[in-house]
Amino acid sequence: MPFVNIKVTNEGVTKEQKAQLIKGVTDLLQNVLNKDPQTTFVVIDEVDLENWGIAGMPTDEYRKLKSS
Repeated sequence: MPFVNIKVTNEGVTKEQKAQLIKGVTDLLQNVLNKDPQTTFVVIDEVDLENWGIAGMPTDEYRKLKSS
């Protein structure tokens, strides 16, 4: 019974994109590990940008630094 948790920043991921992620992960587990899609669970968590950090800093600050 696989359980996959995908975390993405809350920046406009569409319902269709989420459906593609769920199907893609389910298909991958079936194809690679022979897991039953009926017992495969995929959860997508959207995290507010202010609650996501990279390289020891909030994501928005990191992006500003990288774009400079």
